[in-house]
Amino acid sequence: MDFVFNAQSSQPAGYDVVIIGGGPAGATAAIYTARAGLKTLVLDKGLTTGALGITGKIANYPGVVDEISGAELLERMRSQARSFGTEFVSDKVIGADLVSEEKTIFGNAAAYTARAVIIATGSMGRGSRVKGEDELLGHGVSYCATCDGAFFRDQEVVVAGNSDEAIEEGLFLTKFAQLVHFLSPTPELKAPQHLVDALVNDPKIKLYKGAGLREIFGGGRVEGVRFVRRGQTEQETLAVTGAFIYLQGGKPITDFLQGQIEISEAGCLVVDREFQTAVPGVYAVGDVLCNHIKQAVIAAAEGATAAIAVEKALRGRKQMMVDWSK
Repeated sequence: MDFVFNAQSSQPAGYDVVIIGGGPAGATAAIYTARAGLKTLVLDKGLTTGALGITGKIANYPGVVDEISGAELLERMRSQARSFGTEFVSDKVIGADLVSEEKTIFGNAAAYTARAVIIATGSMGRGSRVKGEDELLGHGVSYCATCDGAFFRDQEVVVAGNSDEAIEEGLFLTKFAQLVHFLSPTPELKAPQHLVDALVNDPKIKLYKGAGLREIFGGGRVEGVRFVRRGQTEQETLAVTGAFIYLQGGKPITDFLQGQIEISEAGCLVVDREFQTAVPGVYAVGDVLCNHIKQAVIAAAEGATAAIAVEKALRGRKQMMVDWSK
């Protein structure tokens, strides 16, 4: 993988297109925009933070005859996008200014500017919360180890999740925490093997497989968590001062938009036939749309369509071109 970690805090140079999300929709859009000569950036939290990345077996993607994992198929798409000049940065988007002519995307590591934005964040967001999570948010509960890790120096903390994002954040916390209790809700971690190996072999991380986080408790600040191991009913307790949560769900990820774009009653983004939202220069594709059929090939097709529409708009043409040649 060719991601950039711990980007400089200074603002990077502007882009023609920033794509938020590196799944099949975002990666395919990047192939088309970069091949069209548009300076393209993809912001993504990790290979296994989306639906395709955690799929164990793919057998129906056109042109791919042998069964492969979703992560491998996705990495092929990303490699193709990189070959045309796409830049991939691992960063979590926490906000955006989309209504200005120059769009600004705010990540944990930096702010990124672009002439157009394609939202491809998928639908792995959580709708329900763990008991005590909302009450103790900002008082020991966090969703960003790189932001808050330094506040837990020489303390014991919990990380809940099973993706590469969760593992990377857990490994980062070992720079500060005395011990990281890693609660994976599944028996197997859904992340690249090199990250799993790094987690398992780190002496400052204790891994709990098949452990579901049930409650975060404390009197004004996090004092501990309760969890249940798979196949058991009795809750276990860990005394910790921090809880970093990277669990996944089935809700469209739109929280960073802060009300700037129309969202349907079902929580999905609303677009036109070219996948543009009501905000000029802002497009949305993939599982973040309600009427989207959840198949990788459909997401990829939407990404391609949006990318062609972006190229048309940025170059001031009236019609979309079928293809570009080099």
